Amino acid sequence: MKNTFFIILSLFLLTACEKEIDLDLDNKSGNIVIEANITNQPGPYFVKITKSVAFTQSNQYPAVADAQVILSDNTGQTETLQYTGNGIYQTTSFNGVTGRTYMLNIQAEGKQYTAQSTMPEEVDFEGLIQDSFDFGGETTYTLLPIFTDPATLGNRYLFSFSVNNRPKKTFEVFSDNVNNGLPNQRPLFLPNDDEDDDHKVVVGDTIHVEMRSIDNNIFTYYSALLEISGDGSGPGGGITPANPPSNINNGALGYFSAHTLSGGSIVIQ
Repeated sequence: MKNTFFIILSLFLLTACEKEIDLDLDNKSGNIVIEANITNQPGPYFVKITKSVAFTQSNQYPAVADAQVILSDNTGQTETLQYTGNGIYQTTSFNGVTGRTYMLNIQAEGKQYTAQSTMPEEVDFEGLIQDSFDFGGETTYTLLPIFTDPATLGNRYLFSFSVNNRPKKTFEVFSDNVNNGLPNQRPLFLPNDDEDDDHKVVVGDTIHVEMRSIDNNIFTYYSALLEISGDGSGPGGGITPANPPSNINNGALGYFSAHTLSGGSIVIQ
């Protein structure tokens, strides 16, 4: 059974000050799905374009192979991405830099899709502190990401983590509406059961944590995705049954995110 109590509790604490999100619950099929990321780390960067299927069908997402994909920024940098197969388009020389605004322009199947995202300044990730508590006779482990939120209000964070390099990742979103300008005090709750492909975290497991500083549109997207999925499973296996509010226009599903990227690993003791 999923640890619904902790998911709901953490979601309430982290997003209680955010406005209500109106979710589109249509069972959409055949829509363009775009997953695009630019980071402050060296490229290449990738844009994945597929077609959605009804959530009553198997998770086989058709690739879109004949799109034109252009990335640009507010300094005049621009590049047309190369198709590498399986719906993946890749940069060759594009650079991600904090503080810049990035634009995505896609021509696919007779329609144009555009989006933009501004990469926040990087917030220093200083490490992880382990803790644990007992609930219902079971030990649940938590990790506290160590960082200090900048004094300016409006910072948003996405944390994803995996156990022993398993392909499934779990994510949580943080805002600074409660703890603005202060050292972080909000932990990540690690899996404590073995159901639905989760791995119950035990002593000796290695947890890899990735920290992103994200813009507000991406925070809204992942907050909605967390609410929909209920288990913190991020994108990567296809679109969810409901449709989080995308920052891409013209009816596309998915997201375009320019974000910083840092992180680290810890072995559970």
